[in-house]
Amino acid sequence: MSVGSMHVPAREWGLDERGLNHVANIHWNLPGPALEEQIILRREGMLAHLGPIVVRTGNHTGRSPNDKFLVDEPSVHDEIWWGLINKPFAPTQFERLYARVQAYLQDKDVFVQDCYAGADPRYRIPIRVITEMAWHSLFSRNMFIRELDPDRLRAHKPEFTVIGTPRFHAVPELDGTHSDAFIIVNFPKRLVLIGGTQYAGEIKKSVFTIMHYLLPKEHVLSMHCSANYGKDRNDVALFFGLSGTGKTTLSTSPDRTLIGDDEHGWSDDGVFNFEGGCYAKVLRISAQSEPEIYETTRKFGTILENVSIDPATRRLDLDDASLTENTRAAYPISHIPHADRGGVGGHPKNIFFLTYDAFGVLPPIARLTPQQAMYHFVSGYTSKVAGTEAGVTEPKAVFSACFGAPFLPRHPKVYAELLAEQMKAHGADCWLVNTGMTGGPYGVGTRMPISLTRGLIDAALSGALAQAPLRDDPNFGVRVPTTCSGVDPKVLDPRGTWSDPAAYDAKARELVDRFAENYKQFESGA
Repeated sequence: MSVGSMHVPAREWGLDERGLNHVANIHWNLPGPALEEQIILRREGMLAHLGPIVVRTGNHTGRSPNDKFLVDEPSVHDEIWWGLINKPFAPTQFERLYARVQAYLQDKDVFVQDCYAGADPRYRIPIRVITEMAWHSLFSRNMFIRELDPDRLRAHKPEFTVIGTPRFHAVPELDGTHSDAFIIVNFPKRLVLIGGTQYAGEIKKSVFTIMHYLLPKEHVLSMHCSANYGKDRNDVALFFGLSGTGKTTLSTSPDRTLIGDDEHGWSDDGVFNFEGGCYAKVLRISAQSEPEIYETTRKFGTILENVSIDPATRRLDLDDASLTENTRAAYPISHIPHADRGGVGGHPKNIFFLTYDAFGVLPPIARLTPQQAMYHFVSGYTSKVAGTEAGVTEPKAVFSACFGAPFLPRHPKVYAELLAEQMKAHGADCWLVNTGMTGGPYGVGTRMPISLTRGLIDAALSGALAQAPLRDDPNFGVRVPTTCSGVDPKVLDPRGTWSDPAAYDAKARELVDRFAENYKQFESGA
């Protein structure tokens, strides 16, 4: 095949392996500059001041969980946690839709990125991302681990393939989908089909779902968390949480080395990143509030999704949420100066469960016993933040098992048991951190200041918070520090931040009841 005028040697594993025999030009593993040229030439995006690319994702500015399915075949049926999260898709329906996607791609240009998921070579899987849009190829190149050796690229044998056709729309009555968008993971065929949505996060999260399926078989815990370490690789901290709770922000610190901002594995040797890039929310960030992430919005190679741009000056307006609250930057991890290019660290000393508490009743930080840690991990209480999923316009209290239920193909107890084993083996301290509301529920109270949260986490990381006096929270049973250097003690008691203590008591009881009701589904196996 050819890319422009450059001859590309034949590959050992071509697209014919996936039945794509009659596409037009195959753009194999284009580097960032070449992809940016293609994006501009194809009018898929606009070049912004200092070099990032600004793109629009159309109607889908977040994930579409209702449009995601897993193919239900006998070889995997008993391994899957079927229900509202993992919806079955018939193999015959998949084959029919796959044939239509193959036909759609005939005589069309495609972009291919051959890369990896998993920084630890022992658990790394080779993947191939085939897309019809150049910017999705740059996104994949930014997000996953690159292979730079040309001989290895020619011999690249993907274990999983993702095919993205955002301009191809399903017909629900014909294809068995819920809408014209679809994200369908087929574990037996090691294939993912994505269509009808330009939101690039579907590519990233589909690969995450694959890792969640594969790694527990290797006795490796797959985690929806960010990770960093201090002065050495054995001072690792994990930050669990759904999008918008602060994983990226809190793990990106000039005083610590970033391992990764979203997806990791925990093996017997330590923690490793699944990815080679970051996917950060950038709405209303500034050089003062989040300097390192802010700088990525001013760098060549970064993709900015749905960020406002002045078409004349090409200057950005990061405060503009007119398109979505879920404005994003996708960039290689090398854009962060304090990042571990190898993506590995030792065993965690501290684990933080980040929850956006829309009720405003949880303390800003609390220390958990091992039993409480397992309870809160399985519960996964948080709030979906505006824009991260279709239809979410304001924070909505939810329980998301393991702080990542949308990406768990297996039952949550599988991941919870692995976490329990690792915590027991390596003695990590665990903390529950409220990055949500204080002084009242959403609409009444205010968002927990990021400076306060950073100060409390720094105190935990230094070991100072572990030595602080603790009180038992009367509603949730967690142990809450009563003092922390540089923090007003009143803030540590959420009830005292409410103007109406009786209203706090009522709202706290409501949340306690929600915890109890949610946990009933896990009681038999927990």
